Amino acid sequence: MNPFDLKSALLAKHAQHVVLIHFPIALFFASVGFDLVAEWTRKSALAAVAYYNLLLAAITSLPVVITGILAWRWQLEGQRLHGLLLLHFVLGLVSCALIWTVWWIHFRAKRRGQSLSRFRIPMELLAVIAVALTAHLGGFLSGVNGG
Repeated sequence: MNPFDLKSALLAKHAQHVVLIHFPIALFFASVGFDLVAEWTRKSALAAVAYYNLLLAAITSLPVVITGILAWRWQLEGQRLHGLLLLHFVLGLVSCALIWTVWWIHFRAKRRGQSLSRFRIPMELLAVIAVALTAHLGGFLSGVNGG
């Protein structure tokens, strides 16, 4: 396969998921980082950066879930999920739900003009762990982590 053949790259059965996954991961981790620094320094500009990174992470998580399901259906021809693939799938859905939940906590506080609850920080850290575990398993499934 020619690395500069755009048609082959875009139409590969699993390539979109592998490429797209990096956006919500990076955006979410950056959002949590900005949010923690904003909490510590009380800077509203950092809180705004955290919010918009979180919004983009939530939005980009949806195509990642869709392309993950499509990769399973196309590449593995819809065979029954088991083992690492099942765990990766479940953790991916949990990660997506947690990212959206964290965004909702931020959105609700922003809309109501309230300060963010401290409950969000443990929720954000739980989501970071879920996303990291999902990504780690995805690395094994793709062969990047020696799988």
